[in-house]
Parts: sequence; structure tokens; C-alpha cells
Amino acid sequence: MTPPARRALLARCFDAALARVAADAALRRALRREGDVLWLADQRLPAHAALHVVAAGKAAAAMARALEEVAGARIAGGLAVTKDGHELPVERLALRSAAHPVPDARSAAAGAAALAAAAAAGPDDWLLVLLSGGASALLSAPLPGLSLPDVRRTTEALLTAGAPIEELNAVRKHLTAVSGGRLARATRAARVVVLALSDVLGDDPAVIASGPCSADPTRFADALAVLDRRGARARVPGAVVAHLEAGARGEREESAKPGDPALARVAYRVLASSRDALAAACEAARAEGVRTVVASAALRGEARVAGARLAALARAVLADAPVLVASAGETTVTVRGPGRGGRCQELALAAALGLEGCEGTTLLAAGTDGSDGPTDAAGAFADGETVRRARARGLDAADALARNDAYAFFASEGGLVRTGPTRTNALDLALLLVAPPGGNAGRATAGRGSGG
Repeated sequence: MTPPARRALLARCFDAALARVAADAALRRALRREGDVLWLADQRLPAHAALHVVAAGKAAAAMARALEEVAGARIAGGLAVTKDGHELPVERLALRSAAHPVPDARSAAAGAAALAAAAAAGPDDWLLVLLSGGASALLSAPLPGLSLPDVRRTTEALLTAGAPIEELNAVRKHLTAVSGGRLARATRAARVVVLALSDVLGDDPAVIASGPCSADPTRFADALAVLDRRGARARVPGAVVAHLEAGARGEREESAKPGDPALARVAYRVLASSRDALAAACEAARAEGVRTVVASAALRGEARVAGARLAALARAVLADAPVLVASAGETTVTVRGPGRGGRCQELALAAALGLEGCEGTTLLAAGTDGSDGPTDAAGAFADGETVRRARARGLDAADALARNDAYAFFASEGGLVRTGPTRTNALDLALLLVAPPGGNAGRATAGRGSGG
């Protein structure tokens, strides 16, 4: 199989994964309309109940539009908040855009608007909450005593320190007013239905979107422990440390805990996750006669370490026919240099160094949301010739990795994967195709995830 054919096959597998976790399709599968009767998953909306809606995340606009198509006039009002560039026209909900992953003034305003929308639901009404990746940042209204710059600087400090999402959201739940079950506390609705696309390993409702309608197992002391573990206490505003320390002393109200009466009204369902994306990618490969192996459904840790391990795995595979070694998850990047990139690009760059000279192997590492770090790329391809091609252009792969500059490296080398906003989010995929160099499998037509 030629290098272009390997890339094309991986792109088709990635496209199949995106189709499986498409937000609009996932939501339509969970909705059912029978005349005036509307079902939200397994919850039947009473005929007399007004439906109020809060949608937030990178898939919010897509989910809102799908809801409007099914529910129509049953929607009493609400809003959809999405990341810049992920907008779609909606008719019955107010559409807002905000910054991600570091919140801006629009994020704070959107958080306040979400609380107001929840409060607008009366005791006979229902509140539908549609969640997807990115909602934590998009609804970042600070708690009393804190400012938006406090939340921004804390988010930046934890992101650059390589904090995983569980740690980042543990802190967010003690700094922001929508997270940690507080959205459920804000409403009088008789029923709160949450339909979510999971962008976290394990699909924990307390972590997805920082759990706006879920019990929070973490406490103020846990948030302080995250700052210390990541060496971030000295890099976040003093007001944040003082707030968390006051909370640890019992001087601030905690986030919602198990048994909170507001949570008794909540019904929660995960509509799609990385497991679905991973399964779809493998099914697409098998449909083309390629054997599949799932290396990890919980890929995590430093991106450069994960990339090196995947390269070592590729070298250990003895393939007499093409085999796809598939992984899903979310790695992290500890920023050490001045460059630009994302976790998938950094993983691919580290893998390229380990794959140098390894024939017949190609890796596609990309985020299902279509955006990898602060770049316009979803991820990157890497193979045994990546380092050589880059060297011919005067690029040093090891130096680029040391400077966290994977984006510039792959932009010059030709390995970037660009999909544009996918309006979904089910973590990242690392698809490793190991094939005998002279083999022949798969079609040569590139899919949506083809290199750019």
C-alpha cells in the first residue's frame, strides 16, 4: 500500500468516526415526536409543560437546530452557546458565541444568560440541557468575589501546565457559577433532562462540561491540591487562592453534592462518546479488508510520550497484511517552548521521530471536534518518511518538538489534517495503519480528514 493510499484509508476511517458521533444525528436518535407528545430520550414531556432549553458546547448549534426540527413550537425559549466558528442558524433559541478554551467577556455573559434561562422555567415546566465539549469555558460566569480575569488566568495556567480535564474542571467547579450542579440549583423546573455528547474519558457526568446539573465529588481542597500538583498556585491570581482557601475552611458554599435536592429532578443520558467514534473507525477499516486492534480506549498522559509509545508499538507489529491499531482518548501538553500546536499534532510529531525509516506505517492523530489547540488544524499525519521530508525542507523535528512547534512543522512538511469545525466532540483518535510497503488495500480517494 502506497503512502497516499494509507493516508486516504485513514481519512475514510476518521470520516466514519465523525459520522457516528455527529451531534445532530445523535440528538435526533434520542428525540421522538408523536403528534403533540414529545419524548426526550426516555422522558415524556407532559402536554402542559413548557420546554426551556440551554445548549452549550462546540455542538450546541447543531444540537439546537436538530431539536428545533423535532420539537418545534414545544420550545418555549432558551439559548445556545457555541465556540466561535461553530455557529449555525437557529430560529427559536438565542444563539451566542464565545471564546474557547480560555473564556472571554462573552463567556461570562453567556454563563449569566444560561442561569437566567434556567430560572425562567416555572415549577410546571421542563428544562432541557444539551451539553458538548467546550461548555465549561463557554459558560464561565465567575462566582461572587471573583472576576473574569481571575478565571482566565487560572485556566491559562492549568492548560500550559498540562492539567488533564478532570483536574481543570475540578478547579472550574469552584470558580464558576454554572458548573458543579449550580445550573440545576438555579431552576424551579419540575424536570431537568440532560442530553450530552461526552468529551471525557469514562463519560462521567460530573466532568462533562464541568457537571452543571450533576453532583460534584470534588471540594475546594481538591481544587487547591490541583494547583499545587501542577505548580500553578504562584501563577494564578491571589484572589483565586484566597477564594479556594476560604472555601476549604467552610467559608464558601460548596458545589452540589450527592443528595442535593436540586439533583433529584435530573435525568441524564450520554448520546455519543469516544467509544462510538473508535468503533466506527474500526468498522470502516474492516469493511475495506483491514484487520483492527484497539490499543487503547483511554489514551492519556503527555502527548509526546503517547506518540513515542505508538511508534514503538508500530515497530513491534509484524504485519503480513494491513492492520489498523486504533486508540481514543485525550492527551495533554506541558508547554515548554514558544511554538504553536495541539496535543494531536504534538503526539504525531513525537511519533514521527520514533517512526523514522519505518516503512509501511502511517499515523493519523486528530481531534473529533476539528480543532487541535489554538490552530486551524484537527491534527496531523506522520509516517516513516516525515522526518526525512522535513529535513529536506530544512526542518528539525526534534527541535520543533522541544519548542512545542508542531503546527509550523507539519504546515511546512505537509502533514496537517484540516476538517474545519465538525460541531461535535468525542475526544481524539490516533489511528495507526501498519501495512506491508508493497501491499494493496483500500481505495485512493481521500475523505474529509485528508491532509491540508
